[in-house]
Amino acid sequence: MTQTSRRSFLGQSLLAAAMAAAAPLTPAYSRVLGRPKAGPNDLLRVGVIGVRGRGRAHIGGFKKSPDSEVVALCDCDEGVIGPAMKSVPDAEYFRDLRRMLEDDSIDVVTIATPNHWHSLAAIWALQAGKHVYVEKPVSHNVSEGRRLVEAAAKYRKIVQVGTQARSQPATREAMHWLHEGGLGEVELAYGLCYKRRESIGKVAGPQEPPATLDYDLWTGPAALQPLMRANLHYDWHWDFNTGNGDIGNQGVHQMDIARWGLQLDRHPERVVSLGGRLGYDDDGNTPNTQIALLDYGAEQVVFEVRGLETKAFRGASVGVVFIGEGGYLVSASYEKVQAYDVDGKLIREFKGEADHYQNFLDAVKADDPSLLNAPIREGHLSAAMGHLGNISYRLGQAQPLLADAAPFGASEAANRSFAGLCEHLGGNGIDAQACRIQRGPALRFDGAAERFTGEAAGAANPLLTRPARAGFAVPESV
Repeated sequence: MTQTSRRSFLGQSLLAAAMAAAAPLTPAYSRVLGRPKAGPNDLLRVGVIGVRGRGRAHIGGFKKSPDSEVVALCDCDEGVIGPAMKSVPDAEYFRDLRRMLEDDSIDVVTIATPNHWHSLAAIWALQAGKHVYVEKPVSHNVSEGRRLVEAAAKYRKIVQVGTQARSQPATREAMHWLHEGGLGEVELAYGLCYKRRESIGKVAGPQEPPATLDYDLWTGPAALQPLMRANLHYDWHWDFNTGNGDIGNQGVHQMDIARWGLQLDRHPERVVSLGGRLGYDDDGNTPNTQIALLDYGAEQVVFEVRGLETKAFRGASVGVVFIGEGGYLVSASYEKVQAYDVDGKLIREFKGEADHYQNFLDAVKADDPSLLNAPIREGHLSAAMGHLGNISYRLGQAQPLLADAAPFGASEAANRSFAGLCEHLGGNGIDAQACRIQRGPALRFDGAAERFTGEAAGAANPLLTRPARAGFAVPESV
């Protein structure tokens, strides 16, 4: 078993680690390592998977709780674990998550891996008898998100999603006020990811993964492909094989709030998206400029990504703006939400913050999923919004930017966003006459069946899932 303390790890050679990692591995979860699981009055024992970035926030959050202790860390890249091991020097280190999941003394697993691992790691953890805290988006595609929802129900474990706005009193109170009619009827929400993203550069050919990394294990359920970018870490967000672009990275937070505020407990009926990777030529293939219309019938969510320099919209750059009869509500921060009347005068302000990790621990200790602020089904519905928008985009055809002044048909809100997008591109020196973007088809979606219908269904439905990779297949049935 590849497990060690920080003290012994620091003296361990990479060769020895590689030999250990090469041992045959299977998700065999019946093994007991000799320590009893936590009782109702004991500290919950936490294992964190993925510790380079967001996982360190998980470590900090669970370390400070009086109800938990971080006892295990897992990352397939030994080169990134130093800060995490320093934070919890007595934690055991596992290179392979399957080995960590064999430890029956671990009560809780948190997942902060790249997106392509979220669902499979969570399902394996549930099968191993663990409660799960999984980062957003909960899935890399719609199908595996549904299977994670089913697994949580089957194994009767607590699964919290890392959409932390759902635990913040400011956002919760603002949503309640909106639902009680604070702005009258509200049928439209703009979701915004106006977040500057620099080019990730362009390489001439395949790159060598870091020597400290098990690249096959890192790839997991994604397609095993040569590394075609300068930076393996983080820039995986901008490759559809492993990430979902900013609509699925940052945007899932805002789409979750938009759907929450509009009280949409279902998938959209229709989706259409357009955009491109504009302003530079690099190794990314996800759009840095995108508009997605998520049409629920009477209600609409218009989501926009701008990766180049841009101005805020009604005070929000990364946020949500709800448009109602009596004014508008701006969520530009999870801890502060502001409401304005139709003349732009501030009429209400909501403030306050709380601990999303503690909400999860409270639900685990009580063995009561109803206590969760961000249960897995909510995470699935919100992640699917980005996935559906990306499917329309990926099926699109390259066309001149100005080929159609109203590409979203009868949606005046989305067409206004498009006009603003054209102005934004011009402000970044992009010639509107010469610019080409990818215009996706309008897709009809049967939310109950989670399948596309209509003419484009044949091309769209395969993108709801991905081909299984031997050893890393997301179970078709849980």
